[in-house]
Amino acid sequence: MVRIDEIEIRGTLTPDRPMADLSWLRVGGPAQYLFQPADADDLAAFLAALPHNIPVLPIGVCSNLIIRDGGIRGVVIRLGRGFNGIELLEGNRVRAGAGALDAHVARRAATAGIDLAFLRTIPGAIGGAAKMNAGCYGTYLADVFESATAITRDGHRVTLGRDDMHFEYRSTQIPEGMVITDVTLCGTAGDPAGIEAKMADALDKREKTQPTKDRSCGSTFRNPAGFSSTGRDDDVHDLKAWKVIDDAGMRGATLGGAQMSEMHSNFMINAGGATAADLENLGEMVRKKVFNTAGITLQWEIMRVGEPLK
Repeated sequence: MVRIDEIEIRGTLTPDRPMADLSWLRVGGPAQYLFQPADADDLAAFLAALPHNIPVLPIGVCSNLIIRDGGIRGVVIRLGRGFNGIELLEGNRVRAGAGALDAHVARRAATAGIDLAFLRTIPGAIGGAAKMNAGCYGTYLADVFESATAITRDGHRVTLGRDDMHFEYRSTQIPEGMVITDVTLCGTAGDPAGIEAKMADALDKREKTQPTKDRSCGSTFRNPAGFSSTGRDDDVHDLKAWKVIDDAGMRGATLGGAQMSEMHSNFMINAGGATAADLENLGEMVRKKVFNTAGITLQWEIMRVGEPLK
């Protein structure tokens, strides 16, 4: 059986790579291996040669991820410069590499009069946005998704349509180990200046309502109602995660260096020196308290990966 470090690559393969500095929350143990492919062909060849018993975890910019303190077994695949291109297509369509930041895609689309403004305030990259069906203010990635290109665990390149993604609230069902390499989106036509103003308004609202200057991964839990805030005046808050967290008295709750934000109680932040265990255990405390108070079982929106520290 071939060894991982014997596989011919053009990218970079790093053993025992610390992950905390790649995480927005600045926590997490090392990856057994971190592979940064040069391009899609390099990725496909690597996956084809990689023994099937070795787990693979694709990551983006870790904006929706808690990496546990014991690290990650197998190979973590991080898509970098070879996967961040943005191409404008006919018919109000945009093809973006999986590593392209959501905000950059929204801004590039706006210059061409393509409205993908909802992406402007979503942290992270397009590959992760597609996999998690990211959204805000009532619009989801699924609403503008046309297709995606991906590499399967055994190294084959495939095209994914809407039905292949199985979009649900904050989730999809693509096979484990499959790596999305680019996504094609179809927005609506609009005036570039109007789209820019729309994005500016969204950013202003975000600054006023979310702890954007703190280390967080955005919403910690899915809304129990199964949809995100619409931003409308008649939006009902009864089954919003922040509301049930507030009702349970957990706004501002702390554990070690982890805290549920005082500004937005569904945002968990690293207030300083938090471990991954602090963050995850605080989340479980919140879930327990909400269940005891409201009979509602909150579902994590942040993904947790890796092993706890032994």
